[in-house]
Amino acid sequence: MADHQTTHQAQEDARNETIKIWLNGDIVPKHEAKVSVYDSGFMLGDGVWEGLRLYNGTWAFIDEHLDRLFEAAKAIDLDIGMTRDQVFQAVLDTQKANDMETDAHARLMVTRGVKTRPFQHPSLSQQGPTMTIIMEHSKPRIARPIRLATVPHLRGLPMTQDPKLNSHSKLNCILACIAAEKAGADEGLMLDVHGFVNTTNACNFFIVRKGEVWTSTGDYCMNGITRQKVIDLCREDGIPVFERNYSLVDAYGADEAFLTGTFGAQTPVGEIDGRPIGTGEMGPVTTRIRELYKSLIQRNCA
Repeated sequence: MADHQTTHQAQEDARNETIKIWLNGDIVPKHEAKVSVYDSGFMLGDGVWEGLRLYNGTWAFIDEHLDRLFEAAKAIDLDIGMTRDQVFQAVLDTQKANDMETDAHARLMVTRGVKTRPFQHPSLSQQGPTMTIIMEHSKPRIARPIRLATVPHLRGLPMTQDPKLNSHSKLNCILACIAAEKAGADEGLMLDVHGFVNTTNACNFFIVRKGEVWTSTGDYCMNGITRQKVIDLCREDGIPVFERNYSLVDAYGADEAFLTGTFGAQTPVGEIDGRPIGTGEMGPVTTRIRELYKSLIQRNCA
């Protein structure tokens, strides 16, 4: 598709060619930031990560992001080897090294580290974790509402790979994204194991029907921080909001739909499986939620 776009599409910024990256305690130029081919993250996708957003000199909702990072590391029995304060200081040091004040995005990644042999068992990772922070100048640049295509790849049960984990093992979501692109869409809409609408391959998903905001139960999707902020803001503002099971029939008949995530905040959806959603443009409820979220950011990131 000639006008294909992604939900993480950003304006080009030449400064990103000379960014500095935090790697295991050192801040190095982008071209020097390298890890071993024996690293657990490269070899097996064995690690966890967080996406962070900088507004007006403040990292938005940093406590929630650090909570989620350390909870995920504990869940996979990965010792980060640093305290919360030390991790946050590393973020601040990287921000300072890159002279960033706003409109920046960080990807903080921790893997189980370098292995002694190229096999699966975690006991072969004996050198401690690998941690890196990639920080870029980043302003979202979405030219039009997102087009979604429903894909056969599911958000699965917690006993396979818990979808609440921000793990490096993202192949299921990558395959969902590829399937959506093959269908001529920007991103894949994923169902849960019961066939209910769940999330997309990269973002949490909401619909609006007759003034009500619906999203999934949360049982099979990433426990999105922006997702929860939207739910909280709706409740505070008197917008009816429901975490519930709903089907593609409900989604196709929605008046509005939008995605949430740290990068794009709230991104409108104009089409699902070739069916226009509402007018195909951002609707009034999504616009109101965007305004509420911007006000929240201004209060928290003054």
